[in-house]
Amino acid sequence: MKDQLKEIIKQSLMQLIKKDRLPKFDIPAIEIERTKDKAHGDFACNIAMMLARTVKMNPRQIATLLVENIVQADYIAEVEIAGPGFINFTLSAGTAQQVVRDILEQGPKFGLSKHGKGKSVQVEFVSANPTGPLHVGHGRGAAYGSVVSSLLMAVGFDVHREYYVNDAGRQMDILATSVWLRYLEACGEKLIFPSNGYKGGYVLSIAKSLKDKYGRALLKETSTVYDGIPKDEPKGGDKEEHVDALIGKAKDLLGPDAYKKVFDAGLNQILGGIRRDLADFGTEYDEWFSERSLMESGMVEKAIVELKEAEMLYQQDGAWWFKSTAFGDEKDRVVVRDNGQTTYFASDIAYHLNKLKRGFDKVIDIWGSDHHGYIPRVKASLSAMKQKVDKLEVLLVQFAVLYRGSEKVAMSTRSGQFVTLRELREEVGKDAARFFYVLRSADQHMDFDLELAKSQSNDNPVYYVQYAHARVCSVFRQLSERGLAWDQGVGEKNLEYLTEDHEQALLSMLARYPEVVSSAAAAYTPHSLAHYLMDLARDFHTYYNAHQFIVEEQALSQARLTLVVATRQVIANGLLILGVSAPEAM
Repeated sequence: MKDQLKEIIKQSLMQLIKKDRLPKFDIPAIEIERTKDKAHGDFACNIAMMLARTVKMNPRQIATLLVENIVQADYIAEVEIAGPGFINFTLSAGTAQQVVRDILEQGPKFGLSKHGKGKSVQVEFVSANPTGPLHVGHGRGAAYGSVVSSLLMAVGFDVHREYYVNDAGRQMDILATSVWLRYLEACGEKLIFPSNGYKGGYVLSIAKSLKDKYGRALLKETSTVYDGIPKDEPKGGDKEEHVDALIGKAKDLLGPDAYKKVFDAGLNQILGGIRRDLADFGTEYDEWFSERSLMESGMVEKAIVELKEAEMLYQQDGAWWFKSTAFGDEKDRVVVRDNGQTTYFASDIAYHLNKLKRGFDKVIDIWGSDHHGYIPRVKASLSAMKQKVDKLEVLLVQFAVLYRGSEKVAMSTRSGQFVTLRELREEVGKDAARFFYVLRSADQHMDFDLELAKSQSNDNPVYYVQYAHARVCSVFRQLSERGLAWDQGVGEKNLEYLTEDHEQALLSMLARYPEVVSSAAAAYTPHSLAHYLMDLARDFHTYYNAHQFIVEEQALSQARLTLVVATRQVIANGLLILGVSAPEAM
């Protein structure tokens, strides 16, 4: 409806210009908003105030001209001027009722649009290092990324969902070394585990599977392993230097083939768990992109060569540095270390170059908020290689803090102290977890209340919305038990009987759904859809508590049944985008 009203305003302005009632000017983007107070109509437009300076007229004069020359449409009952020059539109009763027919005709497709037709978008999200299971912090990014993808698909974009697998680099070497040391312990060796190693129980599990598969074939004596290794931090040493030395020793003692077995055991078990957890959480991907594939394809080296040719790299102390300060970064960044190894930053440069070269119209990265400082340097590297940086958009997700009662749960992947996404899903359920994660704007911190998420009460947002859907289903079970039936044709013909305030509020709320989906997709704001569903559920519950739907007067009864069927459909449509189920009974 907003688009139709915008077109009416535009056509009216063009006619006034043609008739010389207004001077010639470029018509700006027209804004149409729903009114907060029904007394002011259904929609309001501020175009008169926007044009006042351009056409050198009082806003109310402009508004008067527009209202007197408005293009006529049968869906508009009244147009009036309010305040300093707002133009308010009141829709006809038939238009308000038509939404019910539209919903029933379109079913699951109601609210979908083609705004993004012909355009491709890549959405990369979660992409957690496969050094441990996903925890509740990753869950928010998973829910947000998958719903943003669904919203973009709902408005017609061709969406490619991608997980970037960091299956190379130092952190993976720390994991492999941690697994091997635990394997040595499982074989009876006594050792002091590095303070900077991965300590979670999952590392013990991987080590046990190694021993089960290879027996003692990977065993080396502890004295050999620690020979020449610098002290760890608790003993006055450097923990980073200590663990790096252990990585080097593991590679030397095991040799390339055996080390790869240990490395792959950690990677494959953890990545396999990540895949299963995300699938069980309702988060699917079109591609799992390997960092190792970038290196094997030569893409990392190609990116470095491009930066060298652009004179954006310089050598200092044996390392190669990117001139990121030239693009506003606080300091230059290393891309090749003095030992010849490329950094994570080098891989990220190559990965983003690869993404842009794949031809997407838009590339969206969803990162944790702690990565905000990383944005300018990645964009700087792309700009240095003459890429279209405006195609890249980075969305940040704030931390989710889990509470058990009033106690905050500690989170640390390295120490192994965290609640996994799987544990959260098993405790509160997929639906509650996903809904809670998208209930707040992604750029706001959120406290995840476990007890509220598990409760079956109206205070629980997801229960409140799902219960509205189940309540409609219960109405139809009651109808069947009485030997009655819903007649859609009779209901649609008698929608004019829906004159109660609660019915008018529900009709207005249903009509908003396509706008909510469209704006949520454009702004990447799943929380606005979640809050809309809560408002729709509130209006339905209020209606349910105030009126009987199965009444003797058939015209009225069928009209009300038709209205609640439409409500159920919109709730189901919205929950589907959020990846939440719409139960028929609760």
